[in-house]
Amino acid sequence: MLDISNFLSTSHDLKEILDGALARVLKFFHLDAGRIYLMDEAGETLNLAAFRGVDAEGLERVKINEGFTGKAARTRSFIAQHTSDLEDRERAKLLVRKGFKIIICVPLVAMRNVVGVMNLAASKIIELDQAKIDLLISVGNLIAVAANNAKLYADLSKKVKELKTQKEAIEFFAHSISHDLKSPAVGIYGLTGRLEKGYQGCLDDKGRLYCKQILKASEQIAGLVDKINAYIVAKEAPLKYEPVNVKEVLEILRSEISEELAKRGIKWVEPDKVPTILVDKTSLLRILRNLVGNALKHGGDSLSEIKIEYQEDKKHHILSVSDDGVAVSKEDSEKLFELFYRHERARSVEGAGLGLAIVKELAERHGGKVWIDLGATKGMTFCVSLSKSLH
Repeated sequence: MLDISNFLSTSHDLKEILDGALARVLKFFHLDAGRIYLMDEAGETLNLAAFRGVDAEGLERVKINEGFTGKAARTRSFIAQHTSDLEDRERAKLLVRKGFKIIICVPLVAMRNVVGVMNLAASKIIELDQAKIDLLISVGNLIAVAANNAKLYADLSKKVKELKTQKEAIEFFAHSISHDLKSPAVGIYGLTGRLEKGYQGCLDDKGRLYCKQILKASEQIAGLVDKINAYIVAKEAPLKYEPVNVKEVLEILRSEISEELAKRGIKWVEPDKVPTILVDKTSLLRILRNLVGNALKHGGDSLSEIKIEYQEDKKHHILSVSDDGVAVSKEDSEKLFELFYRHERARSVEGAGLGLAIVKELAERHGGKVWIDLGATKGMTFCVSLSKSLH
């Protein structure tokens, strides 16, 4: 038991497990040949998965209602019989021709399910006491568990490989879009601009309108490509964690939007003190830029204040971006972080529906998350947590 347990724990390959286990059983019990059958998914047929000491021709599969092998699987019973006693006379003759006098069938049971059957054969009469029978049954159960684990490992490896292939295909598609779509869009924009400028006198009002619409559409395509690129970067680009002064990041952000804040009369509020935190600086700026940009785009005409706050708990730094503009319902708030999701109120606002998805991706890569504070009485409050244990 110790020998076979040690062996079964060293491999995840199903064929290697079955071949090695069968070889050890035959050697220990001084038997001449063996076969291991595994049950198919329908639970109707036992298929040969390993064999030693016997020509397997004619023994490749056994129906669940056939012979001692099928009976061992159906009844989960240990069976030992003379080959001459087999009900299937053709199979009995086949085994006798191969020189076998005794057939032993050991059901392979794991978690109350029959995984298969181990058939053992001897060319001479052998004695089986209860200790040997119990040992064979225990070994059969060990083999069943190992076979199940090997199947699960193979399925998991296959799924991981499929996911990796899908991921590579998506990345290839995204990069193809980034390069193959943006260049034509920029070309269309440039040619249309030249057409509008150089042939303005030849175009009527409708022609000039069409030019403006083409220019706008090509700008939107290029903008969407840039957003897709930004999402790819957020998801795949390596992060450099370093001590970052959050106040400096807020100053960069405020200077970027100061003109719009002044034009729309929006008050900017930020905390007086924020500790230096370990974070990827570019990611932090992108997170705050997207959240503040979201407030500016969707806050509406009533937007009069954008407020940045800092809190912390034992495991996370928490930054929040609040505005007093237009709010969304709880049901809608659960969808805002989905890829390409556009709320009904945002239909008239330019965007690709990727900004909050980027925030979500970056927060998770920093060991945190992003959520909406539904307790706010007015407007929207987005909260982002960043782990304190980044390395």
